[in-house]
Amino acid sequence: MTTVPALGIAEVVERTGLTAHTLRYYERDGLLLGDVDRDAGGRRRYTDRDLEWIETVTRLRATGMPIRDVKRYAALVRAGAGTEAERLQLLRAHRTRVQRELDETTAHLAAIDHKIGWYERPA
Repeated sequence: MTTVPALGIAEVVERTGLTAHTLRYYERDGLLLGDVDRDAGGRRRYTDRDLEWIETVTRLRATGMPIRDVKRYAALVRAGAGTEAERLQLLRAHRTRVQRELDETTAHLAAIDHKIGWYERPA
């Protein structure tokens, strides 16, 4: 990710597609790696690091990771060295769930394609 000056919440909303409410929720509920910096007026200023982490959280949530697991993962990252094995275990378990769902969706798609083929065949 390229280095950009700290961004306000409106700019982060535009870049991420998340709502301001969601960003504030992520911060309030401990899903971010730390407190978001504030300018002299108290407005949030997001850094590249914040944006990278928000993207990670967004991907984990989009693939169905429960909030409690995202919170646990964030806490482990914040805790730093010595938590890598637990982080890896959490991500591997999530990957297994995502792969299972992907396989199931692929099977459903194959069934739909089969039906489409049946209707498209010459009469």
